[in-house]
Amino acid sequence: MNANEREWIDEKIRLIVGAAFEVSNQLGCGFLEKVYERALLVELNRRGMVVVQQIGLPVYYKGKQVGDFVADLMVEQQILVELKCVDALINVHTAQCINYLKASGLKVCLLVNFQHPRIQWKKLVNNL
Repeated sequence: MNANEREWIDEKIRLIVGAAFEVSNQLGCGFLEKVYERALLVELNRRGMVVVQQIGLPVYYKGKQVGDFVADLMVEQQILVELKCVDALINVHTAQCINYLKASGLKVCLLVNFQHPRIQWKKLVNNL
């Protein structure tokens, strides 16, 4: 990733995280994940970002499609966003995002947890 690409991605991440905080501030905690997904979609669109919801992406093994996964959100065709409503983010959530990055070939995934009054988030980067 070159410096310009990193700067562009970092700016988008700031916008996404800011939008997630706005959703959390407006809705609070306690809703199902799907509610936050839809609200974040609205907020990101309001901020001028192109977002695809529940995008199916194929998984390949030795050139053959062996399955697929569904990412919660894809922002600007560059950043995956995986949403959770859990007590704590754990290793399996991180592994899920890493697998999504490997399968999609994208470089960045944000993992966002709306379970608590203040969101938790993690940025995961595919270094391949």
